[in-house]
Amino acid sequence: MSLFKSVQASVAEIVAQLVKEGALTLSLPMPAFVVEPPRDLAHGDMATNVAMTLTKAVGKPPRAVAEIIKAKIEALPIVASVEIAGPGFMNLRLKPEAWHRELKDILKAGVGYGESNLGQKQKVNVEFVSANPTGPMHAGHVRGAVLGDTLCRLLEKAGYDVTREYYMNDAGTQIDVLSRTTHLRYREALGETIDGIPTGYYPGEYLKDVAQALVKRDGNKWIGKTEEEWLVPIRQFACEYIIGLIKEDLAMIGIKHDVFTNERVIVENGTLDKVYKILEEKGLIYVGTLPPPKGKEMENWEAVPLTLFRSSKFGDDVDRPLKKRDGTWAYVMPDLAYHYDKIQRGFQYMINILGTDHGGYLERIRPGVAAFSNGTARLEVIYNNIVKVFKNGEPVKLSKRSGNLITLREMVEQVGVGAVRFFMLTRAPDSELEFDFAKVIEQTRDNPVFYVQYAHARCCSVMRNAAHLISDLDASPEALSQLDLSLVNEPEELALIRALANWPRAVEAAAVAQEPHRIAFFLMDLAGSFHSFWNKGNDKAALRFILPDDPALTKAKLALVKAVQIVLASGLAVMGCSALEEMRHEQTITT
Repeated sequence: MSLFKSVQASVAEIVAQLVKEGALTLSLPMPAFVVEPPRDLAHGDMATNVAMTLTKAVGKPPRAVAEIIKAKIEALPIVASVEIAGPGFMNLRLKPEAWHRELKDILKAGVGYGESNLGQKQKVNVEFVSANPTGPMHAGHVRGAVLGDTLCRLLEKAGYDVTREYYMNDAGTQIDVLSRTTHLRYREALGETIDGIPTGYYPGEYLKDVAQALVKRDGNKWIGKTEEEWLVPIRQFACEYIIGLIKEDLAMIGIKHDVFTNERVIVENGTLDKVYKILEEKGLIYVGTLPPPKGKEMENWEAVPLTLFRSSKFGDDVDRPLKKRDGTWAYVMPDLAYHYDKIQRGFQYMINILGTDHGGYLERIRPGVAAFSNGTARLEVIYNNIVKVFKNGEPVKLSKRSGNLITLREMVEQVGVGAVRFFMLTRAPDSELEFDFAKVIEQTRDNPVFYVQYAHARCCSVMRNAAHLISDLDASPEALSQLDLSLVNEPEELALIRALANWPRAVEAAAVAQEPHRIAFFLMDLAGSFHSFWNKGNDKAALRFILPDDPALTKAKLALVKAVQIVLASGLAVMGCSALEEMRHEQTITT
């Protein structure tokens, strides 16, 4: 249990004890409250709104409630003082031993520090990437891939049972275009001269490789055959080949999906008919008309009878058509069937990572999820915005159709896996992201990737230098945790431990909010605190980690360095980044 949760539990016990003693009378159940760092650290180590949340249940003003609770909180062994502020906030200052105990806990837990049982092993399905199998992974895909995989790692650290899923949209017209383009390249590979790539086809050079592989497998089998004969088998071959490439690309950045689901299978195995029947039996389907689209003036608008799903019963703005005018399935039906399939596989919690061009997806699908699960399943959608890539100072347009691609493979080869993954999380998902190759590899404090990795490398450097100085040094976390850590008592040292103690809170908060970019922000803040502390050591000898004349104090200080190293490594692991032990070109970072 983290230090903040431990104090929160103690405060809850205090309230319960006061109720039992008759000092407080609750007319309502105990309300939720928080214990968190104050906005201004000058106000203390922790702040709680417990008195303010209790005021309605107790029937007293918040400050009066706070006065009743204050003495018992101050009596807690690790609390030095409690101050009532504003309308009833309570600011707590902790004794140094509280932070020394937390330092020991970090050392004992290692990179597992920050793990929690928040999720209680609840099954969660995270669908991400799900790019159409029509070409290699490019920068736009990479952002969603990193976002999804990091969210999975984050949820796992917070105690969820996560399944990573890739949904292959292999049933649309674009897949037929892929098949036709592959057949054209196939004929070219067999020596036929082709007169350019027709408009609407995929012009990318990568399809030459697909065609060559098809020639290797089938020879000239499809020459002279009708499209009806070759369309399906070539379509299947091209999809499988490109999905293989996508899997290889994802593996380059440490991403592996547990499940691959095919849209074509769902369409062809009768799931759509099953879903339609279920909704029909629930009385949720009817024939009716829809009003004209909002915000659009359509002179020739004509209300046409359509087969509609009563999605408005589940919070939708309008009912949704399940069939087009010609009686074929509407676009939404395969996706409804796909989420029905997820629910049948036991998922009550589902998260989809989609591009912003899928806006409105959640509103269309969530009513179906509610209907299929009788309101028990939960679907969330995270939309990630575009990535603007700059190369040699010029923006690069991304399009599988034009063949003008900055691929995932090229990005990794130029800047490395860790840099690609970390940089993709330096903005909130709904913000546009600029990926500048020059900035990602520069070694300055303006580069967050370098800034965090350099902090970890500095920790490792300190440990190496100390090992040369102290012959009997056992720098293992276990050994360091057994030292007298009360020697680590400078105000700046305690402040650094406070920063480390926020890691478990950061994990849970990011998991609940489904915002893995918070982990990158936490690491940047922690790296900033460590670099600042380092620089202060240049002016204040007491803050230096290695004191040649005092081995005992040096060892205690190394415990703090090791704890910083552990938390940085723990955070980098959540982001799927390796924690570097040394940098190729180290330089001084000033704050």
